Amino acid sequence: MHNVKRLAVIGAGQMGGGIAQVAAVSGIDVTVFDAFPGATDKCKAVHQKSLSKLVEKQKLTQDVMDAALKRITFVTDLDGLKGCDWVVEAIVEDAAVKKDLFKKLAALLPSDNVVLATNTSSISITEIATAAGPAASRVVGMHFFNPVPLMALVEVIPGLATAPAVVERTIALATAMGKTPLKANDRAGFVSNRVLMPMINEAFYAWMEGVAEPEAIDGIMKLGCNFPMGPLRLADFIGLDTCVHIMNVLADGLNNDRYRACPLLKQLVTAGRLGDKSGRGVFDYSKK
Repeated sequence: MHNVKRLAVIGAGQMGGGIAQVAAVSGIDVTVFDAFPGATDKCKAVHQKSLSKLVEKQKLTQDVMDAALKRITFVTDLDGLKGCDWVVEAIVEDAAVKKDLFKKLAALLPSDNVVLATNTSSISITEIATAAGPAASRVVGMHFFNPVPLMALVEVIPGLATAPAVVERTIALATAMGKTPLKANDRAGFVSNRVLMPMINEAFYAWMEGVAEPEAIDGIMKLGCNFPMGPLRLADFIGLDTCVHIMNVLADGLNNDRYRACPLLKQLVTAGRLGDKSGRGVFDYSKK
């Protein structure tokens, strides 16, 4: 049993907002923290829109939607998380920033029963946990996938110090949220990004070396490998800067330069072509 009555989500962005929504729909009270001006209002609007679509498609009833929205509280001060019995951190993918946060969380929520989970997609759980001091045994990786309401997987990653009971509770919570939890060990990129990112990187090399144009590369992978989205389109969706960052984490963490980002991928990032979020990456979204 996970025994979670109130879940804290840190970060009201795409991932944090999605995690909060799924938890609320599954009957858990949620407190969302974000200190960035306007972030919580934007998150509320996304919840309203996302849940309304599910009601339209008859995947949720109006009553379930209304109850879920009432379960979500927003705060702009970390002290507002006192009383929560589980935390999922979903902030910027930066080890130093995450470690600073986990140091604060360990002090703010000292109970041994409060789990401190990180939604990191590639950073070492063991490294993040070092900032929590004696609370390192309560730190675990709980990696959701984007878009959270639609994607079934949660990668569960114990760090070197994570207590076995915390791993079991994480699996139970993910299951209660309607997800399929699968365990991975604490190695750079875990399983998903260790396999996915080099494939995306290779697609950039194929483009750079003139093997084919982006539309053909994506079309071949979609039609020939049955991918729902081509690797270059997926890179734009993830964010090209995020792809470069994860490749660097893999190269450093696995001590192998074969994981370094393709020069063309890095060049696009330098030019500010980051994908969907900037309006242009591999493909142009400015007219959408």
